[in-house]
Amino acid sequence: MESLDDAWIVIPVYNEGTVIGGVVEETRKTFPNIVCVDDGSRDESAEQALAAGAHLVRHPVNLGQGAALQTGIRYALSQGAEYVVTFDADGQHRVEDALTMVRVAKSGEADVVLGSRFLTGTEEVPMIKRVVLRTVVTLSRTSRKLQLTDAHNGLRVLNRKAAAQLRITMNGMAHASEIVAFLAASGLRVKEVPVIVVYTDYSKSKGQSLINGVNILFDLSVRQRGA
Repeated sequence: MESLDDAWIVIPVYNEGTVIGGVVEETRKTFPNIVCVDDGSRDESAEQALAAGAHLVRHPVNLGQGAALQTGIRYALSQGAEYVVTFDADGQHRVEDALTMVRVAKSGEADVVLGSRFLTGTEEVPMIKRVVLRTVVTLSRTSRKLQLTDAHNGLRVLNRKAAAQLRITMNGMAHASEIVAFLAASGLRVKEVPVIVVYTDYSKSKGQSLINGVNILFDLSVRQRGA
């Protein structure tokens, strides 16, 4: 049987108490090692994640998804992870897609494997989400450099070399653009693979608006100019 002991799932969590237990339980059927980073939740997220069998790291206050990912990646590396999978807490990502991506990384084809919901052309992406994601890709020179189709998909696999180099400094949602900018400048091998994102009423209620997508790009451009 295929061993996945060297792959760690990193899940940033903020007020996901109604779903995180089920997400962890389902994911642990395939991946034994999961760390949830509770980012200052005000509900039972931490308790639910722990009860479902995840490792738990807690931020005493809400720092944002970028900070939670950086904390989780650092923890996974400290536990000996050779592959780090970033995975959303709201049930949008499929475990089978994460497994496929880990296999691609293990094959040596890429240092970083990114999920794309636009490579198959078969998924019903909500209209506002489609506009946001297409706008981000169109306006981002780093996304164009990497020829990405889906720059803000939270399902990613990084090998140990890539994960150790990554430093996420944008604590809000702009971290996704920061990761793309890092990859464009890193010389790491990047590959997109098709995935399906499961849009439920719950996950859609947490989605970004078009103006938030534009704000992400603006924040990133200001940071780059100031660097």
